[in-house]
Amino acid sequence: MGAHATITVPSAERMTALGRRLAALLRPGDLVLLSGELGAGKTTLTRGLGEGLGVRGAVTSPTFVIARVHPSVVGGPALVHVDAYRLGGGLDEMEDLDLDVSLPESVVVVEWGEGRVEGLSESRLEVRIERALGGDAAQADDADPRVLALTGFGPRWDGVDLSVALD
Repeated sequence: MGAHATITVPSAERMTALGRRLAALLRPGDLVLLSGELGAGKTTLTRGLGEGLGVRGAVTSPTFVIARVHPSVVGGPALVHVDAYRLGGGLDEMEDLDLDVSLPESVVVVEWGEGRVEGLSESRLEVRIERALGGDAAQADDADPRVLALTGFGPRWDGVDLSVALD
């Protein structure tokens, strides 16, 4: 395990802003796994990543398409946004999606990816999102703070200071 940081995020707007700052640390080939209950803020964080990476297209939950590719409009990496919730087969199914993009040249963000896609890369950034107050996610609202734990695994994240994104 490499870098690690924890932050409390008080609102959806701040979650998006955190995504924008975190995007500055990302580079082509990065794999980001997002975990957290339904409504925790995974897509909101990804929206901020997309804004920070300068990609085209509205970042929305890819639940029904499984994966959505957002090309860069600023010459940077594409954002590949994956919802692995229904990917029972894991990596094999990911490859079967026939994404029109080179994963090593993209930033790949996977919601519900734990135990399914770790083999895509020797390194990954895991972001676990939990409601600070506990309770039922269905009762959550935008003013319900979240606690994010960011953990880098593998050589890519050795020595990376994740706290720079937590400002």
